[in-house]
Parts: sequence; C-alpha cells; structure tokens
Amino acid sequence: MIKQRKIYIIAVKALMGISISITVVLVFLLAGYILFKGLPYITWELLFTSPSYLSEKIGILPDILNTIYIILATLACVLPIGVGAAIYLNEYAKNKKIVGMIEYAAETLSGIPSIIYGLVGMLFFCQFLQMKTSLLAGALTLVMMNLPTIMRTTQESLKTVPQSYREGAFGLGAGKWRVIRTVVLPGCVDGIITGCILSIGRIVGESAALLFTAGFAHALNGLFEGLSSSGCTLTVALYVYAKEQGEFEVAFAIAAILMILMFIINFVSELVSRHFMKIRRV
Repeated sequence: MIKQRKIYIIAVKALMGISISITVVLVFLLAGYILFKGLPYITWELLFTSPSYLSEKIGILPDILNTIYIILATLACVLPIGVGAAIYLNEYAKNKKIVGMIEYAAETLSGIPSIIYGLVGMLFFCQFLQMKTSLLAGALTLVMMNLPTIMRTTQESLKTVPQSYREGAFGLGAGKWRVIRTVVLPGCVDGIITGCILSIGRIVGESAALLFTAGFAHALNGLFEGLSSSGCTLTVALYVYAKEQGEFEVAFAIAAILMILMFIINFVSELVSRHFMKIRRV
C-alpha cells in the first residue's frame, strides 16, 4: 500500500512537471517568435508618425493615442462603478440573497464572449443612443466587460480587512462612511490597484468588441475629439494591417509592441501587489 502510494505521488509530480514545462515552453516560443518577427520592424517612423495614403507611409501614432484614450475613458467610468458596487455589497447590503444574485450576475458577465459585448455595444451605444462608431462607444462597451473584474477584486480585497479595524473605528465614534473612507479603503487599496492593472491589460488586448463599436479610422485627434469620432486601437490596427492590407511586417511589429506592453503590465501588477503586502505586514 505504501509502495503504491509512493508510485502515485511520483506519477502526479511527474505529470505536474510535464504540464509546467509545456506551459513555459509554449509561452517562451510564442513570445520569442512574435518578438523575433516584430522587433526588426519597430522604427521611429512607425511609432511616431501618422499613416499617409498619398505616400503609402505607415505610422501607428494615431493607434497608440487611441489606445491611451480608450484606456482613460474606460477606467474613468468603470472604477467608480466597480468600487462603489463592491463597497455596497460588502459593507452595506444586508440581504444575502440579493448579494448572491448580484455576484452571480457579475460572474456571468465575466464569462460572456467579447464578440457578444461588441454586438450589444453596437446595437445599444452606437445605434440606440446614436453615438455612432466612436471610441466613447467602445469605451462604454469595455466598461461592461471590465466591471466584473474591478468589482470582484475590490470585493475580495475588502474582505481581507480585519473586522476589528471597523469595530475599533466605530468605538471611537466614527460614522459608517468615515470608517469606510479612512480605515477600510486604505487597507484594501492593493486589490483596487491590481484590478485596475488587470483591466488595463484586458483593454489593451481587446479587439473583437472594438471592431463593432470603435471603428477602423487611423485619424490623429485630441482626447475629446478622438472620443467622439471613430478610432483604431493597436489590436484593431493589427487586424486591419494583417487581414485587410496584407502588411504582415507592420502587424508583427504591433504584436511585439502589445506583447511588451503585456509584460510590463504584469510586471507592474506584481510589484504593486508585493509593495502593498509589505505595507500591510508592517
């Protein structure tokens, strides 16, 4: 019996090691292939110029700016809603059935394919609200997609704040909102920031929903003008250059840029989490 158990443990460890090795190899192969194919085509002209159809010059500066615009617009909308919903569910809501229904709805939203969000965003924001194809319509669609992420990460972080902190603040005569604002939120700011960084990663990597709502324009606009007009983000630009125009060198360059951005976002997320964990331990 003991011998069979040892064989079973060895087999499980071997399978786990093989699984980890396959995962690591796939990640490095994919990242290495994209960087190898894309880095040689990343130039100053590509990054900091606009496309010119008269001279057939290709530049992705409008796409980079459109990506920044849509990140800012999405976070400006989703952070107050997501954090506020998490505070209500964890601190104010008394009916557990309602809380369970809302949490179930949030989990369902997080599992819906992004192409369906794009279809709903096109029908509701672009047509019903008459926003037409614009970055703002795309940002509001991304708000729906990222709301479960912000809400759940904030809610789980709120649960990690010890109840004794709240009771101590109440014992000193502080009100409910003052306790949340001065005691609870500072203790869970790491979860809020982590959710924010994860949302940025999803916004940067999203394409299906934006194909229906944000459009394909490579126009160079300011923030407010850009939000009200059609715009092409980096992921959508990758699709356009690869599928529609056959510019695979540019597509690989954009893919390499996106890959580097994802590495940076994940690295920053890890640093932020470790920083706030050290602060909490102190």
